[in-house]
Amino acid sequence: MPAARVLSVADLVARANTLAEAGPRQLLGIVGAPGAGKSTLAAQVVAAVGPTARLVPMDGFHLAQAALRRLGRADRKGAIDTFDANGYVSLLRRLRRREPTSVWAPEFRRELEEPVAGAIEVPPEVRLVVTEGNYLLVRDFPWEEVRSLLHDAWYLDLEAELRLRRLTARHEAYGRSPEEARAWAWGSDEENAAVVAATADRADLVVRLVEPPPG
Repeated sequence: MPAARVLSVADLVARANTLAEAGPRQLLGIVGAPGAGKSTLAAQVVAAVGPTARLVPMDGFHLAQAALRRLGRADRKGAIDTFDANGYVSLLRRLRRREPTSVWAPEFRRELEEPVAGAIEVPPEVRLVVTEGNYLLVRDFPWEEVRSLLHDAWYLDLEAELRLRRLTARHEAYGRSPEEARAWAWGSDEENAAVVAATADRADLVVRLVEPPPG
């Protein structure tokens, strides 16, 4: 992995604001392993930039639970083949070309463990779209097109012990037993983390935060 720069959230907000001013609409991707804090960072950036920014997470393209069960993939939800990659790429194309009417994106609801269609509105006046997820920098089809659609891509790094601790606590908070939570964090999540780490060299910026956001 390329050496990480240690920056504050304020530093990254300044970079995002500069990006937003660079054109009619810019797409910023924030990538990181499960538990790195990318969702929190993305939300902080969007809140700081203000109403001309929108957050459109990759997680909205999770396959439905029924589909995962049918495909035999429910026990490794979050792996790269448990997402509608083509749907995500198509949405990013629409967002990049800035259509004259609102674009509606799906949102993943953790309390349901399901994606909800048409939950996020991106009106034409939005200048910065922030998207975050694990697989934005993957080289394989059809994910490979995502990188070309992003104007800037950040890889958020976090010390592994802290990241795994966060993941375990998150899984417990959503109903898994301590044993199940640890097994998921150290098993499926770590397999996914290895896939993500191998793509860090495609980022414009590899960063560790001065004060990591809560997971």
